Order: sequence, then C-alpha cells, then structure tokens
Amino acid sequence: MATLTPDDYDALEHAIRVGRRIAVLKHGMELVVVPIRVFARSGGEAIEARHPSTGESVILGLAEIEGFEIVQW
Repeated sequence: MATLTPDDYDALEHAIRVGRRIAVLKHGMELVVVPIRVFARSGGEAIEARHPSTGESVILGLAEIEGFEIVQW
C-alpha cells in the first residue's frame, strides 16, 4: 500500500476512537474488522483489530493491504 495520507490516518484514528468498522482490501479480498490501534512493528506499521462477529484478534500490516475504507452504518 502507498503511504497513508494525513487524512487516511485521521479517518483510521477516528474509527478507532468511536469503534467504527473498516473494510480492508488485502490480496483482492475484503475483510471487515473493528480497529483497536495502529502501532509500529519491525517491518513497518500495523493495525490491530478484531473480527466484529467472532472477536478474533487480527494484525494487518499496512504494507500488506491495498487500501481501507470506513464502513458507514
């Protein structure tokens, strides 16, 4: 993924604060998750999230995703 813009970070941080779901595109597949935090790890930044139905923890490296969008509901 290209570097996130300041607007992308603002949208992601807002989704984290209010518990809004995001749709992440990774390897041509869409995954809807609830982001918990953005953090630095070896190899770049990542999003820690949970699956909204199962509660399963998911770590998504920003370099591995093709994009994301905030889910409006």
